[in-house]
Amino acid sequence: MKYAILTVSIAAGDILLKKHMEERLAWGERKPICKGKIVLRKYHNHGIAFNFLEKHLGLVKILGASLILSLAICWCILLQKKHASGLLWGLSFLLGGGASNLYDRAVRGYVVDYFSFQTPLKWLNRIIFNVSDLCIFLGGIIVFIKRNTR
Repeated sequence: MKYAILTVSIAAGDILLKKHMEERLAWGERKPICKGKIVLRKYHNHGIAFNFLEKHLGLVKILGASLILSLAICWCILLQKKHASGLLWGLSFLLGGGASNLYDRAVRGYVVDYFSFQTPLKWLNRIIFNVSDLCIFLGGIIVFIKRNTR
């Protein structure tokens, strides 16, 4: 049950954050928070990461849905295993983040990204994220570590 709550909380929470940012942030507006370390700004990603495949939205939707379905099947199978909690935590982060971004693609036709970091690394400062992206990244790391420590 805790894995389902985490998955749904990530997806629903980020969908609500994206709606809030779409309504509250003007296009091109930059709003520093956390002592300037994070900047809120609105961006529409029409593809996968970094707008890859942006001209092929249908393909992006099919790939995203297929990946989410595959992860959900693995998640359901692992729910039956006693010693799979690490993998389940990772998959829950992946599923929650992926579901939110897939929802955006299906409903809006793009994914809403809304914050970037201000760091000494200029290449990192240009990347705009959403909470789902961070959950996908974290889930991937957890799955990788748990899968490779067996």
